[in-house]
Amino acid sequence: MPVMIAPTSRHQLANPSGEIATARAASACNTIMVLSMSSTCTLEEVAACCNAVRFFQLYVFKRRDISAKLVQRAENSGYKAIVLTADAPRHGRREADIKNKIITPELKNLEGLLSTNFVSDGGSNLDALVNGTRDPSFCWEDIGWLKSITKLPILIKGVLTHEDATKALEVGAAGIIVSNHGARQLDYCPATISVLEEVVHAVGGKVPVFLDGGVRRGTDIFKAIALGAQAVLVGRPIIYGLAAKGEYGVRRVLEMLKDELELTMALSGCSSLKEITRSHVTTKHDQQLLSML
Repeated sequence: MPVMIAPTSRHQLANPSGEIATARAASACNTIMVLSMSSTCTLEEVAACCNAVRFFQLYVFKRRDISAKLVQRAENSGYKAIVLTADAPRHGRREADIKNKIITPELKNLEGLLSTNFVSDGGSNLDALVNGTRDPSFCWEDIGWLKSITKLPILIKGVLTHEDATKALEVGAAGIIVSNHGARQLDYCPATISVLEEVVHAVGGKVPVFLDGGVRRGTDIFKAIALGAQAVLVGRPIIYGLAAKGEYGVRRVLEMLKDELELTMALSGCSSLKEITRSHVTTKHDQQLLSML
């Protein structure tokens, strides 16, 4: 199934079992879970709860030794790749969090490494935490440092343009995730489906390209594959399922997406994923070209 679980933080806010329930659902559905660094279960706890392929999502801290220790723990725990989030050098302005004066739970992956007890000036504790700990100077040249501390492949998440896709290839990314961080980092950023093809063309088949964001139906998966994605990542629907029915809810979300994709394929005359082609979709750009003829 070309559906992966996107890295989303603090699953215990949705269900007491947290990321362990999510991981078990992913295992039952034979798909990949990308564990958020900001999880409420440790990466070791998630690794021990079931047999499944897992990736580990990473932010780079001002103290690089902390990031290095997290990467080493992930590698030792059997994670198969590092997903570097590249679109958050600073925390986006999340007005709901500021209004609600959000207080984030302790991040278990950082226990003993970094204090997460940041005090804000009447706003979001999360905002203060992120801007106080993450390294805003991290740039393309620093990917070499990350590659030097791990044997795991590195996927770069947060690419939206031809230029950044080209840069990602130049620094040795093993994969690219087209993502706008759930549209929570920057207002008016493009929908990921609208820029997917631009990134796919820039990559030219050299590494896999994945789509993250906006996937709610099997038809969305079909469109992403037609436009060149290898698979999609799903975030919010997973949390909805987890909040509603725990592990079973996550499993049902994945099963529903799989069933809808198979139905879309059957009604489009495709008996395999390889038969889904660019000719199966029409974009606004295509319509503009046709109007000029």
